Amino acid sequence: MRSVVKVFLLPVLLVFAANVYAAGYAPSGVKMELKQVSRHAWYVQGEAGIATDNEGFISNAGVVITDAGVVVFDALGSPSLAQQLLQEIRKLTDKPIKRVIVSHYHADHIYGLQVFKDAGAEIHAPGGASEYLSSPAASERLEERQFSLSPWVNEQTRLVAPDHYLDKGFSFTLGGVKMTVSVVGAAHSDGDLTLYVENDRVLFSGDIIFEGRVAFLGDADTRHWLNTLQKMETAGLAVLVPGHGPVASEPNQSITQTRRYLSFLRETMQAAVKELQSFDEVYATTDWAEFEGLPAFKEANRRNAYQVFLSIEREALSGMN
Repeated sequence: MRSVVKVFLLPVLLVFAANVYAAGYAPSGVKMELKQVSRHAWYVQGEAGIATDNEGFISNAGVVITDAGVVVFDALGSPSLAQQLLQEIRKLTDKPIKRVIVSHYHADHIYGLQVFKDAGAEIHAPGGASEYLSSPAASERLEERQFSLSPWVNEQTRLVAPDHYLDKGFSFTLGGVKMTVSVVGAAHSDGDLTLYVENDRVLFSGDIIFEGRVAFLGDADTRHWLNTLQKMETAGLAVLVPGHGPVASEPNQSITQTRRYLSFLRETMQAAVKELQSFDEVYATTDWAEFEGLPAFKEANRRNAYQVFLSIEREALSGMN
């Protein structure tokens, strides 16, 4: 019996491997599973960690399946991961991938875009993505990941510009499922957006929400980010799928967790700037106990705090405080 199974499966596996290699995508060894969170919505969850952990699978991606097609939210951190995600989608439906909604243009969310673009999907992204794509940082980061995430990010990995840059939100209906894209603006990145599945009351938040780990601030505008989170707390959601971490069945708690971290950083650094303390002094004397047990604290917190310290100084000089 085993020999019969092997004879049957071997050609299938060989064809799959050939397709992956033909596309230039090295097979991924990570565990990936689409988890259903509502009637129409699924997501895959990356592991908590730094950018190159788990073959780069550290962020989440969402999938909305309708009778008329599929909408994907974010494209993961390599073409190999996106190809694996596409294979997982194909286990559930053969409907075409109609749209990819990109929450923001950070590397762990965009290097898989070429897989869905080649599959015929239209790509929508916030207007701020154009600033990233036209900057030296975009090509420099790709070059770095071609080294640090080889072979999953390689010389055939390319930056894919969206078909549509969004400066304001819009709603659309696909297969009887109404979805709303909201443009948040420059909060976590140069531009952020969210996707709300109205039939199911499910929100895909991108990286304006980090669940169960310390947020990565990068070049974030934490002032605007906090204002955004305050508005979201009354959204009446059933499920929130964050950019990182597990799904939140009690969305307000998840929003509050991210908001509390950002508030703590800003309040602490505002006091330091007001008292003319140095960053090293304030960082060393701050009690980080509330957050230091969270994943990614060691890797991200000091950099986050320094970014906020500098931004508070700029705000003070410009009279915003």
